[in-house]
Amino acid sequence: MFVEMEEEVPPEEFNVLWSFAGRCSEELSIRRGDQVNVHAKISPEWWWAELRGVFGYVPASYLHKGSTEDGEEEEDMWQNEEYYDIYGTLNLHLEMLSDKSRTEAYRQVIVNNSASLHRKVVMDLGCGTGIVSLFCAQLAKPTAVYAVEASSMVEHTRELVKQNACEEVITVLQGRAEEIQLPEQVDVLVSEWMGNCLVFEFMVESVLLARDRWLREGGTMWPSSAALTLVPCQAHRYYAEKMAFWEKPYGLDFTPLQPLALQEFFAKPKFSHLMEPGDALASPTDVICLDMHTLQVADLEEMQGGFQFSLEKSGIFHGFTAWFSVSFKSLEEGGAAVELNTGPESEPTHWKQTLFMLDVPISVHAGDAISGTIILRRNPIWRRHLTVTLNWEISGYTQVRQMKHSLCMII
Repeated sequence: MFVEMEEEVPPEEFNVLWSFAGRCSEELSIRRGDQVNVHAKISPEWWWAELRGVFGYVPASYLHKGSTEDGEEEEDMWQNEEYYDIYGTLNLHLEMLSDKSRTEAYRQVIVNNSASLHRKVVMDLGCGTGIVSLFCAQLAKPTAVYAVEASSMVEHTRELVKQNACEEVITVLQGRAEEIQLPEQVDVLVSEWMGNCLVFEFMVESVLLARDRWLREGGTMWPSSAALTLVPCQAHRYYAEKMAFWEKPYGLDFTPLQPLALQEFFAKPKFSHLMEPGDALASPTDVICLDMHTLQVADLEEMQGGFQFSLEKSGIFHGFTAWFSVSFKSLEEGGAAVELNTGPESEPTHWKQTLFMLDVPISVHAGDAISGTIILRRNPIWRRHLTVTLNWEISGYTQVRQMKHSLCMII
């Protein structure tokens, strides 16, 4: 793969923020602290760079011009403006409100705990249209609900609160968690902060900052805990659509395009994936678990978990599928927790699942073991993004073999 340019363009010098191990001859291995020359910005995700005379593709988010401190505030501000602009549109709120599993889970939490919420003070952080605040006001009648929203949707939220005759209970505040001022501490902090791979967009940081400032000692976080789940899987249909297609379309040999297809389709995760029944090669396992009462902002920089899968059937190992679940503990004595699960065995949500594809499928057998680690590393500059690194090895019980692999993807 090469880039053709009409005229010579001087390369730009960038500093390497995170080490990256190239997975093929076209990817350049770089280490934190290196300085590379970028010759072409092929896409927002991948740039063509040179290090000590060696050329290859590197992930753009691993590079930064100047020191980490220079421009960080400007970059973060740009990201926040984009982020809040998106959440100011009705289209996104339609998608979330139409997600019955998500919305009903929050409603059920309020219903189940209505007696204990009475006379309590609640903060609904990132309230959007205010639906959770409205559930609280109408179903539990707490003393006060502070509905906090940073996007322009807040003006419509105020209208909806008034329209539903809840303005005596709900106070709508516009601002970020780091900036808002409340007249009192709260007993319950509720928020829907989850993203792809659980933490994408890192709204969870705002939730933790609000918790430390405004949650009363002994207060409750909703969700109370969260888990990222992983399973090795087959993905025959997706592989056929993106790779096998190029073998003989319309009777013509298009195989020279397969390396490009591999780079475009498999170098980053497939969001909104619905894992088909029977595609799991083993029982899923929770790889990262978060306690929302004790989790610290510093913990978000790098989260790591391990896995050990015993394959339950033979098949083609195409990659890993990930999803998350969250749990809301009960305020009632002996009450049952409410769980929202975005996995393939539950009703589909707007998050669906996330698929991480291997470069090359691997034939596996029942009894084989896949063990390894998953690392979620927050991007040092683009703070709402992260890199997911999977390291694993396959040990075969049906034949003598041991293979070690690594997969690194930017979200």
